[in-house]
Amino acid sequence: MQIDVAVLIGRFQPFHNGHATLLQLALETAEEVVVILGSSFHARSTKNPFTWQERADMINATLSPADRDRVSYIAVRDYYDDARWSAAIRGKVVRHFPYAKRIALIGHFKDASSYYLNRFPQWQLVAAEQLLAIDATVIRRVLFEAEDMRVSLDVIAHYLPLSIRQYLKAWSILPHYAVLVKEHAELLAYHESWKPAPYAPMFVTLDAVVKAAGHVLLVQRGGFPGKGLWALPGGFLDQNERLFQGAIRELFEETNLAVLASTLEHSLVDVKVFDHPGRSLRGRTITHAHFFDLQTEHLPDIRAADDAAQAAWVSIEKLEGMEEVFFDDHFHILDQFLNLTASEN
Repeated sequence: MQIDVAVLIGRFQPFHNGHATLLQLALETAEEVVVILGSSFHARSTKNPFTWQERADMINATLSPADRDRVSYIAVRDYYDDARWSAAIRGKVVRHFPYAKRIALIGHFKDASSYYLNRFPQWQLVAAEQLLAIDATVIRRVLFEAEDMRVSLDVIAHYLPLSIRQYLKAWSILPHYAVLVKEHAELLAYHESWKPAPYAPMFVTLDAVVKAAGHVLLVQRGGFPGKGLWALPGGFLDQNERLFQGAIRELFEETNLAVLASTLEHSLVDVKVFDHPGRSLRGRTITHAHFFDLQTEHLPDIRAADDAAQAAWVSIEKLEGMEEVFFDDHFHILDQFLNLTASEN
């Protein structure tokens, strides 16, 4: 059966020889190929250091001019919701290729993370039988612990196409690389501090979504991880407090919001739990987000304190354009309460 379009889904952080094998299979399967670039529109992190444009450039650099003309790219955000994520991909592919009747999904069942391949029963699955075992996590770790980038890239040369090694060497000169190296070191130290624990730690945190006069209250993080990124006021639950008390305490500690606790209690609209295992690079972190709608026409006074470098009232209209400067999944928490991306669905 002739295939109209072959779809390849991945994060490609970075694009390596295993990915290149799958892309070649896609090119052999159909005349047109679309690469779905996952984890897009996110702030740079040690897990997702490259923007979707950089990843598209990387992949293009490995292709001949003729094959480059056959490959297109679609950027997709993380929704931390499998059903919504797969529906978004299907919708984008259909809109991009409205004429396509026969669509193939290219993939490889590497490990438990490959479960997403089963979420597209409408498409014919073309699975690669055997691939070189490559862990992109190891590649990123080498990049961020490199004392000499040229030597480090030589160590992992068998994992990466030559053009990708050249790209990474040039990319490591850019200013954001040094920030990610620092972030990586801080996260390693954070995880090391929990090694004596008898079991893998699980953290409970609280976040506050406070709405007033068409604005939302945000803080800018003062330290790693996520230094300089925007976030919801929040933090870790203390041993002797309930969830609501912790959310109020963290909100006041970070923003000095000039509102009575009793006013906040009456303004509570909803509480949602966000428990995706990959939502935070700090480890298994389950947060309880409390949505407060003050329903006022003025913005209460605020002043940053504790570990917040800055506190600010931000217009809800501006939030969607800030997606790439939010910490962890905080943009998606806001999206759950405020429907920021509803127009795209």
